[in-house]
Amino acid sequence: MRVRVRLGGGLNRRSAAPLLSVELADGATVEDLLGHLRETRPELAPALPAALPVVAGEHAARDRPLADREEVALLLPVSGG
Repeated sequence: MRVRVRLGGGLNRRSAAPLLSVELADGATVEDLLGHLRETRPELAPALPAALPVVAGEHAARDRPLADREEVALLLPVSGG
């Protein structure tokens, strides 16, 4: 299956493109996606542990299964005041 990954905030500055297309096995989870990105996009790896996955406008647990053509946004938390 193929999913789209939208890189938000600090993640998009680590990548050549803010939108990625990733091929995963059927039944893959958000954690499988993150593992794939760690292996294939080492420039993103340091920031991925802190990334907040969002699917269909809602925070997604890392064990959430993904569907073909679904979009996952990866956002980094922001602090400030």
